[in-house]
Amino acid sequence: MTKTVPLSRNRNYTILWTSQALAEVGFSATSFAFPLLALVITGSPAVAGAIMAVESLAQVLVGLPAGALVDRWDRRRVMVWCEAAQVLSLGSLVAALVWDAVTVPHMIVVAAVMGVCRALFEPAEDATLPNLVPESQLATAVGLNAARTALGDAGGKAIGGVLYGVSRTLPFLLDMITHLVGFVALLFLRVPRREPVERADPPHLGREIGEGLRWVWQRKEIRVTTLCAAVLNMFFAGFYLVVLVLAEGKGVPAGEMGFMAAMLGVGGVAGSLLAPWLCEKLSPYLSIVGVFWGVSLLTPLTLLFDNGYLIGVLFGLMALLAPTANTTITTHQLLVTPDELRGRLGSVLTLVVGAAFGLGSLLGGQLSSALPPAEAVLACTAGIALVTLLVTLNPTLRHYPR
Repeated sequence: MTKTVPLSRNRNYTILWTSQALAEVGFSATSFAFPLLALVITGSPAVAGAIMAVESLAQVLVGLPAGALVDRWDRRRVMVWCEAAQVLSLGSLVAALVWDAVTVPHMIVVAAVMGVCRALFEPAEDATLPNLVPESQLATAVGLNAARTALGDAGGKAIGGVLYGVSRTLPFLLDMITHLVGFVALLFLRVPRREPVERADPPHLGREIGEGLRWVWQRKEIRVTTLCAAVLNMFFAGFYLVVLVLAEGKGVPAGEMGFMAAMLGVGGVAGSLLAPWLCEKLSPYLSIVGVFWGVSLLTPLTLLFDNGYLIGVLFGLMALLAPTANTTITTHQLLVTPDELRGRLGSVLTLVVGAAFGLGSLLGGQLSSALPPAEAVLACTAGIALVTLLVTLNPTLRHYPR
């Protein structure tokens, strides 16, 4: 009987996890500094916002084709070239900052490169993961990847704020260096060779995208969990914006509002570390439904507090169980999806959930404008409660496979 090697001694997984932990820190530092730089360069909040929207727009537009290409190409090479492209684009921005020659078109190009690279890298990494770790450790690996993202986001933004206060160039220099480290590290990554898929017809991008969409739609449990997650994310994104407006109206200091935002990351990190253990103890149904009930019960409590620290604790509790549901769902999806479709699976899920966040932000803005803050919070809470009821009664989720 072959003894399973712990993930900490899995050479390839360690290379991937460590390199991307650093890259997440750099990316988050840039995410913090880029809007501030855009505002300084343009002097217009509207133009700065448009520049920042380019990255998300590029990721959405390229998402579905990127997933199909990831399934067609060598995934390790996709990740390596994405790191190289980000090093070059960030290096050009660092050079322009040093020479005081930054322009709006240059920033747009850098934002677009970052969006395209994330659209390619994320499904490539997700699709590669089951080939690096055994099935028995996949849930743990998924949970650790989620913790990596949450830690990188919280730490990177904090570091980015400090570095930007010293020099506008430093956050982008840090991002360039971390991606350079990631590029070098991934050169040593060894991924098992994929068996070529025989096709009767020549490659066709549109047909391959359609195959990915049909796979997600035909697998009932994937379709249901994707739609439920999208709706919950939409209402929660709107709720988060409305709570910020409510807190500002109550005179909550900026420092306390920063703590509120940070606690979402803290809850995500703690939940990611607990996720593999909870996935073993809870049924998939309870793992998924528990998130919806937790958020439903906690969201109206934000109306009771004028203290940003207490609201932050609620935010942390709301984020605590989400990684368990994500780990349960993601592990199952990766195991049941054929290797040749995993890139397209990741791109479809990213597109749907990303679009839901965008719609949620628009919803929160509209509710904040049309209703008093307290009523807007209750409207979002009602939406979340309705989704929770539907999820609880859904027969597909009740019989979700372990």
